[in-house]
Amino acid sequence: MSATLTYLPSRSPEPRPGGGANRWAFWRSPSDQPRWARPVLLGIAFAAMVLYAASLPFVDYAPLYADAVKSMSGSWKAFLFAAVDPEATYTLDKLAGSFVPQVVSAKIFGYHAWSLALPQVIEGVISVLVMYRVVRRWAGVVPGLLAAGIFAFTPVVASMFGHSMQDGLLTMCLVLAVDAYQRAVLEARLRSLVWAGVWIGLGFQAKMMQAWMILPALGIGYLLTAPIERRRRLRHLGIAGVVMLAVSLSWVALYTFTPASARPYVSGSTNNSAVAMVFGYNGLGRVGIDLPGAADANGRNGPKVGPQAGQQAKGPGNGRPKVGPKAHGLPPIGAGQPGGPPGGDVSKVESRPDPMGWTKLFDGHLGVAIAWLFPLTVLSLICGLCWWRRAERTDPVRGGLLMWGVWLGTFGLVFSASAVAHTAYVASLAPAIAALSALGIVMFWRAYRQGGRQAWLLPVAIAAELAWGAWLWSHYPNFLPEAKWGTLVVGVAALASLILARVVKSAPAALVKAGLVLGVTAMLAAPVTYAASVIHPNYAGSSFDANAGPASGSA
Repeated sequence: MSATLTYLPSRSPEPRPGGGANRWAFWRSPSDQPRWARPVLLGIAFAAMVLYAASLPFVDYAPLYADAVKSMSGSWKAFLFAAVDPEATYTLDKLAGSFVPQVVSAKIFGYHAWSLALPQVIEGVISVLVMYRVVRRWAGVVPGLLAAGIFAFTPVVASMFGHSMQDGLLTMCLVLAVDAYQRAVLEARLRSLVWAGVWIGLGFQAKMMQAWMILPALGIGYLLTAPIERRRRLRHLGIAGVVMLAVSLSWVALYTFTPASARPYVSGSTNNSAVAMVFGYNGLGRVGIDLPGAADANGRNGPKVGPQAGQQAKGPGNGRPKVGPKAHGLPPIGAGQPGGPPGGDVSKVESRPDPMGWTKLFDGHLGVAIAWLFPLTVLSLICGLCWWRRAERTDPVRGGLLMWGVWLGTFGLVFSASAVAHTAYVASLAPAIAALSALGIVMFWRAYRQGGRQAWLLPVAIAAELAWGAWLWSHYPNFLPEAKWGTLVVGVAALASLILARVVKSAPAALVKAGLVLGVTAMLAAPVTYAASVIHPNYAGSSFDANAGPASGSA
């Protein structure tokens, strides 16, 4: 089955006649892809750009983070150490690298709320384009286009890339890392694996240890799949790992080896230590493991900032920025108070409280941000691993399933076990969900066309998505109820068409195609609706709340 579901471009495709001039016609597909592929991809990228940029006219400044960008724009010392105040006396709980794109934009366009958010719009479009390349190389053109579209219209992604937050840079770096990794694992190229390490290191500058959560997926994928002997695989991983560590820890080393008197105080620590801030406060502290010198990540004791612990530092904000919309005068997220609409907006009334424990990703504000395609994703992963379980070790589809599966499991388990202070954290799940869902749609469609018992997997996937989507949407029952019921009607029509086509042997081909189109539409309608709502200021989220729809903290 691998041969029928995998499309890998030729290493040296035959160019079309007159292909020499075609390289400048960016709207035309390369010779190894269908003519319609590039125009469709550009359409998806353009839609993503419009969606993300829609927030720029009314985007807000991120408290304290925007102050750090302003300070970094006017002082080299502040730039090197991400000082939040003009006197460069203290930093935030972030590395300087996380603000560099915004500083560059502010230097070019001036210091405005929209200029600080503009780099994230660009990062989002790049991520969409690279997602297509990754999944096309792995599973084919159609899955690639589906993955690009699913990723672009994931609600948390649509809000995140429209605001000035570091998670957009992290997400782009992770997608670029998996793109480089994929070339490495297909061709056993050390250079590409090293580039994957570089991108992970740059992602570390944006969100520190969250970037390292991709390492199990890429490490296991390369070790089990690369087409070379084990010793060379281990050597390649070791070299790439050293490069990744060097890039990741470069700014930490700058803080550590600069005398305390010559640099700002490191917030997020009680001993002026970048190591404690990065690996304690922003790392292990998130899962309840305390490191010496790290401020309490959960705020139980109140992290101290400034030149001395217990003394307020000079500058705006006086401390670590509070998290969540409530801290910034916005209605609470996930308060679970069905008795009254937050901010007077009836569409934001919740029918039940947010889950706070291990199930936090399956309902509430995190659920509607990322979880719409969980059933399709899990079903695709399970069926894919079963169907390719006897494939060769180096089979690219099997290897991709392993890598994406480990990615999904690692990020999902960590987020479930730890406190998710900002909704944007869960955007790191979006690439794996988009890739596996796209493969599943094509995989189940081809199984349906081939017949047999596996043909029923497509209707099962659609039915599961309809039920799951209705559950998630019911958390905010007053948000676009017409769209919710319209999605259910389309889904039922799709199921009826697909079931009828299986039962009636002489069913017309048009009925089958209609069932597929309606089924895919029904599965994707809910997340697309929530994502598209960011066009409205009330549903676009904020610089501390990357969520779309009624779960956003806007009012």
